[in-house]
Amino acid sequence: MRLSTTTALGLSALTALALAGCSTSTPTGSSAAPVRRGGDSAKASAPLSSAELGTRLLDEDDLGEGYTRKADAAVRGDDVSVIGCPALAKLGGDTATGSSLSFPRKAKASFTYAGSSSSEVSEELYSDNATKLSTGIGKIFDAMASCSSYQVASGSSIIDIGARKTTAPNLGDEQWSQLLTYSAGGQRSVVKQTAIRTGNVLVTVSGSPALVDAHITKALHKAHAAR
Repeated sequence: MRLSTTTALGLSALTALALAGCSTSTPTGSSAAPVRRGGDSAKASAPLSSAELGTRLLDEDDLGEGYTRKADAAVRGDDVSVIGCPALAKLGGDTATGSSLSFPRKAKASFTYAGSSSSEVSEELYSDNATKLSTGIGKIFDAMASCSSYQVASGSSIIDIGARKTTAPNLGDEQWSQLLTYSAGGQRSVVKQTAIRTGNVLVTVSGSPALVDAHITKALHKAHAAR
């Protein structure tokens, strides 16, 4: 079963980072069940457009000195095949038929820190009704959580992935966080992904764990600053 790189929310961002360049690190990996908080905010608000979301992405001024925005990556023609994780492979069939995981309202920005390809951070914003956002991102994190290790084939590249749950920050209405260890070509990199949903906006920050931890709160605040 194949998982399209344009619709697999978690895998698309994380695999892109892994393929961009692995660096030597200690192993980790992860998936986390969502943490839900009371008082869902802005539940009835209309979803934001992609253009509106684009104005709420972090930029170099927000991140500080040493960050450079990367050019948008070209759309890859290769599909991503998941090997050794039935739940995640099965999810590919759902996305291929146009499930709620392919949120149409979205914006993305990626940055390198101090010119190092191994120190990267990527932010994605999505907007839809709260239930669709929660269900969509929850499916991916739950699927990843079901397998401690699996492989991803992207074109001619095979990546070994280890996954484990990590604690999400106590922000927003729902939170998910995971660490993934990528091994490919004798190299290894650790990528963290944290997703926070507040009302009808989902904020995901992926990349080097320290950079994700440093900027997730700032990303959430900017995403909702104009409300």
